[in-house]
Parts: sequence; C-alpha cells; structure tokens
Amino acid sequence: MTIDTAKLNKVIGQVIKDIGATFHAPLVLIGEKLGLFKAMAGAGLITAKELAERTGTFERYVGEWLPAMAAGGYVEYDKESGTYFLTPEQAFAFADETSAGYMAGAFQAATAAIRSEAKIADAFRTGKGVGWHEHDPELYIGAERFYKPNYVANLVNSWLPALDGVVPKLVNGARVADVGCGYGVSTILMAQAFPNSRFFGFDYHELSIQWARTAPKATSSPAWKMGLMVTTSLRWVPPPT
Repeated sequence: MTIDTAKLNKVIGQVIKDIGATFHAPLVLIGEKLGLFKAMAGAGLITAKELAERTGTFERYVGEWLPAMAAGGYVEYDKESGTYFLTPEQAFAFADETSAGYMAGAFQAATAAIRSEAKIADAFRTGKGVGWHEHDPELYIGAERFYKPNYVANLVNSWLPALDGVVPKLVNGARVADVGCGYGVSTILMAQAFPNSRFFGFDYHELSIQWARTAPKATSSPAWKMGLMVTTSLRWVPPPT
C-alpha cells in the first residue's frame, strides 16, 4: 500500500486540530467557573499573577491556563509585555453570558456528550439506542445554555417574523405546542411576547419538564404550561390545569 504523504499530513493535521479542541473544552469551562474570562474582560493587559489575584486562584495554574487559551485563540498574548488580554469578540463569546454568541454552554454540552461514549458504543452493538434521558445531566444544562442566547436574541425578533402569517396569529391569540421544549426557554419567551396566545411545552424528558416548571421566569408567564410527552406509547399527558 502506497501512502500519499500530503494526504497523510492533511489527515494528521485534522486530528491534531480535533484533539486540541477536545483538550480545550474543559479548560474553557474551568475559565468560566472560576471567573477567569470575566476578570479579563475590559481589564486590558494582564499577567497571570494579576489574574490569579483577581479571581482568588493560584498563579501556577493560571500561568498554564493563559498560554493554552492563547494557543486556541480564545485569549490574546502581547509579546512585548508578556501579558494577555481579551478582544471584544472574545469577551462577547466567553465573558458575557447575556450575549447572543456566548459559547461556554457548547463546551459544557460537548464534554458531557463525551461521557456517553460507552453507552453509545454499546448501542452500536445492540441497536437499542441511547435516550436523551440516559446522557450525563450536564448535557441538558449545557444544551440549554448553548441555545438560550440565540433564542433570546432571535426567536421573537427574527425567526418567528420570518414565518408567513405566524406573528399576527400569535398577537391575536393562538394555541401553540412547543414539542421537544427541553427546559422551556423558547416556550417562556414566546409566552411573554404574546400574552394573548396559549403556549404548551411538551418533552418526554421528565427532569427537563420539572426544571421548566420551576424556572424563575415561568411564574411571570401565565400564558404557558408544561406537559410530559410519553413517546414510548405515543400518548400525551396533558399539561397541568
């Protein structure tokens, strides 16, 4: 078998990129949990020692975290001063949880999905599949945090208006089923925007429904209710009255 060196290098290069992304995922989450990104946002040039002092962490670890993040393009390095900083775009993606481009939730979901590798491998052998409820709980949280900024920024202002005739119906009053609603972010946003309509969120994942029913913004949205969709028997469990 003849190996094409150029093609081999292309394959290996892609693997290195993917491996780098895999190793970066937990480091991004560490940066979020410890407030490292937020402490850098708007701070200008900063050293590992200064960042550690601001976040109550140890310089030894922060000193390793910063160059790793710089190598991934998540923070910037200033060669002349030997310091680090965040660009406005990087701060938008990693330090502002209200931004439409906040990405930490994506890494949380990705790392959680990796933990299901053994179950998914077994499904390849048995054909039984892996249900959403069988994944690591961090996946549900990460997915909600990943999608929520986009929902907040686009659902009511862009996506619904792009559907012919939908917004007038919602304004006048309609009954809407949000199937596969997860934590109910989309359901709540629509209910708050269109109080004349009634929104019913359905999901077969009971823990998501439980969380959605107790979501802080749910109490201010009387136009919405949540229900459990039992997919195994294809029957609907009505939302609470």
